[in-house]
Amino acid sequence: MTEYDRIPVTVIGLGSMGRALAGAFLGAGHPTTVWNRTAARAAPLVAQGATGARTVTEAVAASPLVLTCLTTFGDTREALAPATGALRGRALVTLNSGSPSDARMTHSWAVDHGARFLAGAVKNVPSAVGAADTLLYYSGDRTVFDAYTATLRVLGGDTVHLGDEPDLAALYEMAVGALLLPALAGFFQGAAVLQARGREAHTMVRFTEKWLDMIKSLLPGYARMIDSGDYGDGASSVNLFLSGAAADEELSRETGVDTAWLAPLYDLLRRTADAGRGEHEIAALTEAFKGPRP
Repeated sequence: MTEYDRIPVTVIGLGSMGRALAGAFLGAGHPTTVWNRTAARAAPLVAQGATGARTVTEAVAASPLVLTCLTTFGDTREALAPATGALRGRALVTLNSGSPSDARMTHSWAVDHGARFLAGAVKNVPSAVGAADTLLYYSGDRTVFDAYTATLRVLGGDTVHLGDEPDLAALYEMAVGALLLPALAGFFQGAAVLQARGREAHTMVRFTEKWLDMIKSLLPGYARMIDSGDYGDGASSVNLFLSGAAADEELSRETGVDTAWLAPLYDLLRRTADAGRGEHEIAALTEAFKGPRP
C-alpha cells in the first residue's frame, strides 16, 4: 500500500473495539479521525496521531469512509442523527450488533441520507484486530466493499463480503453468535462443579480446549446433514444425549450447582425424540428449531 492508497477514515464509537479499529488504521498509516460522546476516550488515539473531531458532524465530514462501532443499529442512527447532512456521498460501514430487520432499517436510513451502506461484524476480540487470521464479514453495497477492500483488510486479513443484501452480516452474526452463550454457560457450569469439589477452574482449560477442537471437527458433517435433511442413524443420537438428563440431575444434587438452564435443552431433545427422531444423529435437533412450514 502506497501513501496515496492510505484513504482517510473516520471511526465513531471508541469503546474497546472502536479503539482497536482506530489503532489499526493509524498503525497502517491511514489519516484517522475519531469521535466519541465521551471525548476523553479519544485522547490516547489523538496522542498516537489521530485527529479528534469536536462534533460528530465534523467527524463524518472528515473522511470518505466512516466506520461506526456502537452497540446497536439504533445507537448508530442516534449518534449520527446530528450529522445526516454530512453523510451524502460517503461510505458508511457499521460494525455493531443487531437484528437483520434493524440492519435493513439502517440501510434505508443511510440511503435516504445519501450514503452508501455496508454492515459488518468483527468475529474476534479487540486484541485480535489487525491480525492476518481475524475474520470480519460484511454485507450490503458491493461497490463500497470493492472500493475499500484494502482499507478494510487492515482490520483483519480474513475479510469477506457475504452479498448485496444489507442484512446478511446481521443474519450471520446472530446465527454464528448463537453458539457463544450456551458454550460459555457450559464452561461456567463446569467450573462451578469443579469448585464444589475444591478444584480450580484452570485445571479444566486444557481438556475443554481439546473438547472444543473435537466439536469443531464435527461441524462440516453436521452442516451437510442439515442441508440434505438426512440425519441417518447416528452414534451420537438424540436419545443418547437425552439419556444424560438423569446424570445432570444427580450432579446438581451432589454438588449443589444449579443446572436448571439445561431443562429447555432436554425439552428440545424430548420433542425431537417424540417426533420420531430419537435414533437420528443429534444434528436432527435443527428440525425442532424450525416453525411450521408456510
